[in-house]
Amino acid sequence: MLRLLLARGSFIAKIFDMPARIALVDDDDALRESIRAYLADVGFDVDAYPSVAAFRHGVAASAPDMVITDLRMPGEDGLALLTWVRTFSQMPVIMLTSIDGATDRVVGLELGADDYLSKPCDLRELLARVRTQLRRLKNAAGATAAAPAAVAGGPQKKGTKEAWFGRWRLDRQRRRLVDADGTDCPITGADFALLSVFADHPKVVLSRDKLIELAGIDPAEVFDRAIDMRITRLRKKIEPDPATPIYLVSEPWVGYRFVTEPAND
Repeated sequence: MLRLLLARGSFIAKIFDMPARIALVDDDDALRESIRAYLADVGFDVDAYPSVAAFRHGVAASAPDMVITDLRMPGEDGLALLTWVRTFSQMPVIMLTSIDGATDRVVGLELGADDYLSKPCDLRELLARVRTQLRRLKNAAGATAAAPAAVAGGPQKKGTKEAWFGRWRLDRQRRRLVDADGTDCPITGADFALLSVFADHPKVVLSRDKLIELAGIDPAEVFDRAIDMRITRLRKKIEPDPATPIYLVSEPWVGYRFVTEPAND
C-alpha cells in the first residue's frame, strides 16, 4: 500500500489542483527549517524530516509530490533514499550537498536524481528548480490527457498514449517504461520526458540543444554533458548492450537518433 501511495503521489496535487506537497530531508536543523519556511511561504505544503528513517515513516501517512534531500547524512544517506524511492516512484528528487564534487553529482544523477544543487544554496534558485520539475510533470500530464487512443502493436505516432520499440513499451498514460513481460522499469520523470521526445521523433537526428528544448528542460539549469549522462542512463535500462546501442544511436558531432526497429532487433 505504501508503494502504491508513493507511486501515485506526484499526481494527487495536479488532479485536485492542490498545492504540491514536498518532502524535505536534511539533518541540519537550521537549514531544514529555513528551506521549509521559505517554500511554505510561497504556497507549498512541506513535510520536513531530519533523517531518511523519519522520511520513510512519515510518507506512509502523507505521500509527497517531490523530494528534496541532503546527500550526506548520518546513517542512511540521500543516495539510499533515492535508490529506495526509484524502485517504485518517478516523483522528482532534488539532491542537496555541501560537497562541491563532480563525483557526487554524477553518482546522484546516475542513480536517478532529477536535479542537483550545492549547499549553501540560494533559496530563490532552489525554488526555481522545484517549479521547473513540477512544471515538467504538469506538462507531461497535460499531454497524456490530450493524447488520442493508440493502437498497440508497433511504434506509434507523436501524441499517442503508447510507443513500442523492441521489447519495450512507453506507457504515457501511466508514465511508465514497461518490459515485454509487463514489468515496470524504474525511470525518473526527467528521463521519461527525454525518452518521450525520442519516441515522438523516430529516426530524426536531434541535437543536444533541441533535446533540451523539447524535453522542457531549463537551459540555465543544465551543466555541460548533462544530456549525455541522461542518454547513458537510459541506455543502461533499454539497450541489450549499452556499449553498443541500437535504439539511442549517437551521431558524432551532431546529437542522437532514436531507432525503433534496429536491423538486429
